[in-house]
Amino acid sequence: MYNYVIFDLDGTLLDTLEDLAAATNWVCQQHGWPTHPVEAYKNFVGNGAPKLLERVAPKDVELTPQLRAQLMEEFTFRYTAHKADKTTVYAGMPQALARLKEAGVSMAVLTNKPDGAAGPIVERYYPGVFPMVQGALHGLPTKPDPTLLRKLMERMGAVPEKTLFVGDSNVDIQTAKNGGLTGCGVLWGFRTRQELEAEGADYIVEDPAQLAELILA
Repeated sequence: MYNYVIFDLDGTLLDTLEDLAAATNWVCQQHGWPTHPVEAYKNFVGNGAPKLLERVAPKDVELTPQLRAQLMEEFTFRYTAHKADKTTVYAGMPQALARLKEAGVSMAVLTNKPDGAAGPIVERYYPGVFPMVQGALHGLPTKPDPTLLRKLMERMGAVPEKTLFVGDSNVDIQTAKNGGLTGCGVLWGFRTRQELEAEGADYIVEDPAQLAELILA
């Protein structure tokens, strides 16, 4: 049994893809750039908003510090206003989390979303479930760097051998490895089994019920 579980957010706890794609495509439109299909965003997201905006920018555009700051301001404005238009919880996840909470598992969220936005989003869809939510902080590296992971574990009182990190992408498996944790990949998110296997996930689960069984075994 794992006594501590740390979850990724986008693609793991919440299906945020359509809202992220809509906000980013809106930014592209403001600059006359080509937009991208929603499906393409499965590979664009995962490393935080600054990297997302870098990935959608045309190759011939010079991303100066001023332009990067402007893009982030535009994205934050649009996404904040429309972050819940189409975002949903994954089927079975609320029930799985209820089982874990009842069993006394300590749970937290680590995401590359800005810290100020992460907590309210988690609380909106999972009220009272996660007492600790850690998002990106200015001046500190984001996942897969383990800096914020270690800070979060310290707050939780978690020990590596009893902690499972759960996410849907190679970034999450890298984060687990960098933090000395067991990593579990989920198949209902944005990335593929092949990516998770190639990154060396310790476990891969197909649905939230299977995840709960793994944690409580």
